[in-house]
Amino acid sequence: MVYITEAHPSDVWQMQSNVRDKVVFASPKNEEERAVVAGACVRKLGIKFPAVLDEFGNSTEQAYTGWPDRIYLVDQNGRVAYKSRPGPFGFKSEELSQALARVVPN
Repeated sequence: MVYITEAHPSDVWQMQSNVRDKVVFASPKNEEERAVVAGACVRKLGIKFPAVLDEFGNSTEQAYTGWPDRIYLVDQNGRVAYKSRPGPFGFKSEELSQALARVVPN
């Protein structure tokens, strides 16, 4: 997982679900603040796989159009084998399963 720009900061666009779930954060002002928010995200969502932080200039988000969220599958050669539509509504598990089957044959 790459943590990118905060999707719903309290000083820009707050969602009631964030208030209810007690995940209310203002837009980070530097990488250290972004790391705190990203850490809270990983803990709150119970993410059990490696997570890294996009640098503060958002180069990863810009290169991969990751906002608000996307699923990518990268093959063994480092090439993008699958890119989902924007999530969460664009996530199609069958499409990802088909891409995985092409990348990791039986």
